[in-house]
Amino acid sequence: MPHLRTSRHQRDTDHPMPQALPFDLAGRTVWVAGHRGMVGGAIVRRLSTENCRVLTISREKLDLLRQAGVEATLAKVRPDVVVLAAARVGGIQANQDLPAQFLYENLVIETNVIEAARRAGVQKLLFLGSSCIYPRNAPQPMREEALLTGSLEPTNEWYALAKIAGIKLCEAYRRQYGCDFISIMPTNLYGPGDNFHPEHSHVPAGLIQRFHEAKVEGRRSVAVWGSGTPLRDFLHVDDLAAAAVFVLKNYSDATHLNVGTGREISIAEFATTVARVVGYLGAIDFDRSRADGMPRKGLDCSRLAALGWHARIGLEEGLAATYEWFQANGAVVRC
Repeated sequence: MPHLRTSRHQRDTDHPMPQALPFDLAGRTVWVAGHRGMVGGAIVRRLSTENCRVLTISREKLDLLRQAGVEATLAKVRPDVVVLAAARVGGIQANQDLPAQFLYENLVIETNVIEAARRAGVQKLLFLGSSCIYPRNAPQPMREEALLTGSLEPTNEWYALAKIAGIKLCEAYRRQYGCDFISIMPTNLYGPGDNFHPEHSHVPAGLIQRFHEAKVEGRRSVAVWGSGTPLRDFLHVDDLAAAAVFVLKNYSDATHLNVGTGREISIAEFATTVARVVGYLGAIDFDRSRADGMPRKGLDCSRLAALGWHARIGLEEGLAATYEWFQANGAVVRC
């Protein structure tokens, strides 16, 4: 059941104004949309250390694809803060298999929640995007200014287009209505609560699942999709959650912020690291018939660093904790 406020001061829902910094979460109600996902779950865990009330609403109670229901719910519960972590997500194969769903569902979710938040007079909203918003051939590491300066990577353009729209929607609502709506763009994520679908997962979860099965079944080799040469920055989801709360408190501007570690690793080296963490001792073969995606996707996180935030969880440490969670919870698969 959602947590319901029993009283509230009257607010001007047409023109809410940005809050002074630092924005204090103490005593406020924070609705995390998408709390069952890896990102939303991590943010709920992180918010539990703050002196705020965390509001979660199950999918059975609220379908974010239905505008009327979203607006009615927010008008009733009136959260002070919204964290928009709900999304249709997946890896390269999922984007290729489900382009209409990736574009439609993400556009509708973000549009419904952002407009409902404005109508309900929400004081602050945080939208979570993805580093795939940047052009395929953007200068590296990619700065926030690279947005909309070139063509997108074809293997994830549907998701990227939706996320770009969400960023611009927050920017437009800030400009027209004075809403304190902000955006962050995380790099490649991994951690507890990930989706370990064999075809539709992201790289870290897919490799953990694949190497684990190979170890259990005693296979001599494991196929890793692509050439192994692309470079990626992998961020533990608990670091992202810490960044999200930090940004809520300390940032208010139209420009989105990149969130990452600032350290890149090739897919080949990353696969070797995952195999070592899992304890798989066989060979690793690269399936070049599978798409690589962007050749490089490093983020320039200097803006966020200048505010005082840095990632803390090392890659091997984070992968080991993720594998422990995977073993304890079984292969969590979502279509």
